[in-house]
Formats: sequence, structure tokens, C-alpha cells
Amino acid sequence: MSRAALSWSIAGLLAAVLLPWYGLEDGLGSGAWIAGLWSSEDAASGLAQSIFFGRWWLAPTLAASLGCLVVSLLPLAPARRGTGLLIAGGGGVVLFAAQAFAVGLRGWNAGWLLSLLGEMEQRQVGIGAGATIVLIALLSLVSIGLALRGAFGGDAFVAGAMTTVTASILLFTAWPILHILAQAFQDQDGALRPLLIVDRLAESKIWSLRCLAGSGGCGVVWNTLFLALCCGVGSTVLGLSFALIATRTSFGFKKILRVLTVLPIITPPFVIGLALILLFGRSGLVNQLLDWSFGVQPTRWIYGFPGVLLAQLFAFTPVAFLVLIGVVEGVSPTLEEASQTLRANRWDTFVTISLPLMRPGLANAFLVGFIESIADFGNPIVLGGNFGVLSTEIYFAVVGAQLDYGRAAALALLLLVLALGAFFLQRRIVGTRSYATISGKGDSGLATPLPDAARRVAHWIALPWAGFTLLLYGFILMGGLVKVWGRDYTPTLDHYAKAFSIEFSEGGVIWSGAAWNSFWTTVELAAIAAPITAALGLLAAWLMVRQRFAGRGALEFATMLSFAVPGTVIGVAYVFAFNVPPLEITGTALIIVLCFVFRNMTVGLRAGVAAMSQIDRSLDEASATLRGRAPQTLFYVVMPLLRPAIVGALVYGFVRAVTTVSAVVFLVTAEYDLATTYIILRVINGDYGLAIAYSCALIVLMLAVILLIQFLVGDRRLGRRALPVQGVRA
Repeated sequence: MSRAALSWSIAGLLAAVLLPWYGLEDGLGSGAWIAGLWSSEDAASGLAQSIFFGRWWLAPTLAASLGCLVVSLLPLAPARRGTGLLIAGGGGVVLFAAQAFAVGLRGWNAGWLLSLLGEMEQRQVGIGAGATIVLIALLSLVSIGLALRGAFGGDAFVAGAMTTVTASILLFTAWPILHILAQAFQDQDGALRPLLIVDRLAESKIWSLRCLAGSGGCGVVWNTLFLALCCGVGSTVLGLSFALIATRTSFGFKKILRVLTVLPIITPPFVIGLALILLFGRSGLVNQLLDWSFGVQPTRWIYGFPGVLLAQLFAFTPVAFLVLIGVVEGVSPTLEEASQTLRANRWDTFVTISLPLMRPGLANAFLVGFIESIADFGNPIVLGGNFGVLSTEIYFAVVGAQLDYGRAAALALLLLVLALGAFFLQRRIVGTRSYATISGKGDSGLATPLPDAARRVAHWIALPWAGFTLLLYGFILMGGLVKVWGRDYTPTLDHYAKAFSIEFSEGGVIWSGAAWNSFWTTVELAAIAAPITAALGLLAAWLMVRQRFAGRGALEFATMLSFAVPGTVIGVAYVFAFNVPPLEITGTALIIVLCFVFRNMTVGLRAGVAAMSQIDRSLDEASATLRGRAPQTLFYVVMPLLRPAIVGALVYGFVRAVTTVSAVVFLVTAEYDLATTYIILRVINGDYGLAIAYSCALIVLMLAVILLIQFLVGDRRLGRRALPVQGVRA
């Protein structure tokens, strides 16, 4: 660790001397900055900025980096060296943050600093490569100092992982969200008025209970809560049914069933709503058929609570399935065999042994479904009708005629309260009991087949839903193969040709289709974001399950902040936070990737927590006994047992990056246009055929990526035998 401390100290100082401190318009690739490293104010290094260009506020941070180097070179005991690194490195981080937020494009960012120190001539733009490396070096030195002081068992890897996860969540989740939520307590001029939030939330439209008396609709809070409860329970039941059929029955079409299960998650959100309207809308095929056959007058029942709930169940059941599949597979057959040895039948074993061991997965699946529902925007905006929810109210407050960011922030705070309530309910249900069933004691046997009653219930729930899914996607596919759905059903491939045409010339292939630019940009950014999303989420899960530290609950809830807040708020929050120094990344691909990562990492976290709760700590202890360090235990012992969670995190990270709409609608630019924003523009222009054709192409792409991820990650093997589960009757 002393050598690591010395290396990071040298790296930080070299970055402060040899790299531009502030961001460059042309980036580092041009190399033009080298000539101006000491002579150009725009390209100067941190040391040159503080000495030659009057930015004296950088000097304390550089001095802290130099102090870390001195501590690393001195012959000190480990504990004393750790104390010195904590003081110098931690002080450097504090000084870095203080100067970064204190000085901006117009000088001092705070009025009290202006009053205290007077007007300043110098300005400060967003940080560049030099400042970034200095900050990373200081954070690394803090983690090494913690390890030398004995924190986290003296393991530098664990300390570094904790520092990385905490710092990234604070910077890219907590900071932008709290930045915009603070506006709930500010007036239009930015003045602080804490009581203003009471006026913004004291509206009958938010809290009304007139629906109970039959004299009107309920407030959006009660609509949101009731919808989320129904969606959480429904998606968990459906996901469990699919997981049980896939792992505990001899059903002959499991692979097809798995594909149908994940289809909705790889579909742009408004496409399911559009398909439901084509089927059940006032002019939909079902209503037309009922009118023609039985004289039943068409109704608008699909618009409102039933339609939104149906669309959300389609959208979020795959998430519950991805969380639960690994949990169901992880239930140890040894315990079930022990129960049957004591003369319990298969039904009693399933109810008293198997289901209780699945409790962490069920609670996490419900939590994800609940939070997904309250943050969902696409389905309520398409199918909500007069059924208002908080996410649509926030959207209209941001982009509507009222343009009231304060009201949007106040409503977003309500969403966080609902998410916090679900979070503590989940923690209470799971409790502090042990659910470990995967240990290092060899082959635990074959999974016990489901009892007949449970198998029939799972079939009755899952198979009709799978058939309905197949029907729905059949209509989606047909929508891209006819000229105008509802008016002209002439078969055509014109929509696909317009979107994805290719021309060949002497210079090579020309991607002449109108959709190619957004398609390749989406694939590239999603491919970058997905592995980062999965790695960060699973690393956070490992820390929260396997490590004990102060503030664990607060960190766990902080990871859900961006997941619980509607995407519209996330997009606006990122624009507000990262459009000005110290991080000026608005309009770049980086801000889109960061939004993908920290918006979607929660599912990987919850899947990892659920799966890791079943892995006995004795495996970690056995690895430590054999002198395996924390990274070796994580990569060679724990990770192979987390393959279902890894697949779920990778799939969700890639798919949501491709299909997200509301979170990136404010972040895309002409250079970095995405598939979903392109499709939305086609829908607004009434070009439904092209929109559906593009959506079908995305579905095919994501199915291929899912199969590739499954192939690369592989299956988890918990036993040496691989016999198929037989449908033995009790």
C-alpha cells in the first residue's frame, strides 16, 4: 500500500504539472495544447494557472497533493502513514471541491464570498484532464489511508471500492437531484423560502379523496400510490410464475417462454401503449369486432387506470423475472429434501421452506416494480387519460405553459417519500434473518419439482400472459408492414427501406437510411454504459451485503434516488448541474452515458443484493483461509455464483439505455441523437409506420444482444448433476 500511495501521489503531481487543468474545446487528441501548457491561459496546467495566471485558489489543492507525496516517502508506521494520507488526501478533496464550486464563469458563485473578498477578475470553466486525474489520485490516497488505519479489515481494494461507489453516487446521483430538489424551497428569483413548499403541495388535485365518495377523481398522490402497489404486486406474481416454470417444471418451451418474458423490456415504452390502443382503443380491433359481432358499443376503458396498469405490468414484469430467476435457482435442494425426509409433502415444503427462502428476491422484485411504477412516464402519458399521476404532473410543470421548476421539484420530493416508504417496508419484510442457501459443501442435489397445485397456478398465470404478449407483438410487427394502420392495410416494406436503406458506391457502403445515425449512436453509447452499469451495481451490492460500515442504509437509499425520480426530472437535473463549472459536460456523449449508468444501476444492485443474500459467508471465509484477498474472493468465488444477476444487470443496462426516453430527451443533441428521441419525433409527425418499423429493428437488435450476453456470461452451475426436472406427482 505504501508503493501504491507513492504511485498515486506522483500521478497526481504529474497531472498538475503536465496536463491542462481546465477542459479544452478540441480535447486532448489534437495535441495543440502542449505548446501552451505554460503560456496559454486556456491550456495551462494547474501549477501554471496558480503561478502565472492568478488562479491562486488552486495552490492549496496542489499543496495537499505534495503533502501526500511527502507522507508516502517518510519512514512511518502504517497507522501513522494512514493518518497522514487521510489528513492530506481528505483535505485535498475538500479544498478541490471548495474551489471548484466557489469560483465559476462569473467569478465568485456565492454572494457572501463576493462581500468578503470583493470582485475578482479571474474566471473558472469546467475541469479538464489534469484536474480530473488530481481528484482521482486524492480519492485513491484517501482509500489507502483508510485501509492503513485498519478500516474495512485493512483491505485497500475494499476501501477503494467503497470510495469509488460513494464518490460516484454523490457526484452523479445525489448532487444533481438535490440541486434541482432544492428549488422546491425557492421562489422564481432563487430566494430561499422554505414554507413555499407547503403552498405548492397544498392542492386538491394532489390530495383529493373525492373518488371515495363517487364525486370525482382521486388526487395524483393516491393514484400514484395505488397504481404502484398494484404494479409491484402484479409484476412480482407474474415474474415469480415465469421463474418457477423456467426452473422447477418440465415445461417443453422454456426458451420461447424466456424470450416472451423479456420482450416487453426491450421495447420502447410508448410502443406497448400504442399497441394496446390499436387493440383496445375506441377504434381498436377488439372494439370493432365486438361492435360487429354483438353490437357492443365501443368504450374508452383502456384510457385510465386499467390501461396504465396493463402497460406497466407488461413493461415491468421482465424486471421482476430477471431479479427472481437467480433467487429461485439459488434455493438449496438440500433443505427441501430434508423437509420431505421428515414426511412433509411437496406443497408443505414449497410453502414453508422454498417460498420463505425466496423472500429477499420477492421483496426486491416488489421494490423495483413499485419504484418503476411511480417513476414511469411513458405509459401514463399515452394511456392515462384523466387518470393523473405524479410523473405526468411533474412533466407538465417542466415543459407545460406554467414552466414551474419549483412545483416540479416539490412533486418530485413526494415521489422520493413514496420510494423511501417502499424501501423501509422492504427492509422490514426481509429483516435481519439469514437466507443463505449456497455454501461450499458440494453438490446440493436436484431441484424439487413444483407441487401440482403450484405448477397449475403458475401455468394459469404465466401462460395466458405469454399468449397475450405474443398477440400484442404480432400486431406491433404488422404495424410496420402496412402502409397506414387503421386505414390502408396494403403490405409494404417502405417504412424499413426509408429507415435502413443502404447504398453501395466506389467509396464503399453508404448508410443512406434516415435512422442509421441515431441507430449507431444508440448502440455505441449503450454498449459503453451497460458493462459500467452492471459492474458498479454489483460492486455496490457486494459492499452492502458483505461489508459492515456506518451509513450503509443511507448509501443504499442514495443509489435509488435517480431510479425513483421520473426521467424528466433526471434529465433537467443533469442539465442544471452539469451545464456550468465545475463539470461542463452538457451536449457531450459523456453526460448521456452517465445518465444511463446511474439511472439504471439500481436493478443490478437489487438483483445482486437478492442473489448475494443466498450465498453463505463461509465461502468468503474459506477463501480468506486460503490467503485469498478480497478481489480474488470477489472475482473467483462470488462472481461465478452471481451469473444470473450479472446477466440481468447487463441486459437491463443495455436495454434501458436503448429504450429510455424521458431521461435523455433534454440531453440529446444533433450530434448525439438517440433512437428513442428519433422515434418520438416520427410519432409526433404522424409517421407511425416508420416509428414501429424502427422499434421492431431495435427489438431484433436487443434480442441478439441478450443472447450474446447469455452466451458470454454462461449459466451458473450449483451442482454436478444436470438431469432435467421431472414432473413427478406427489
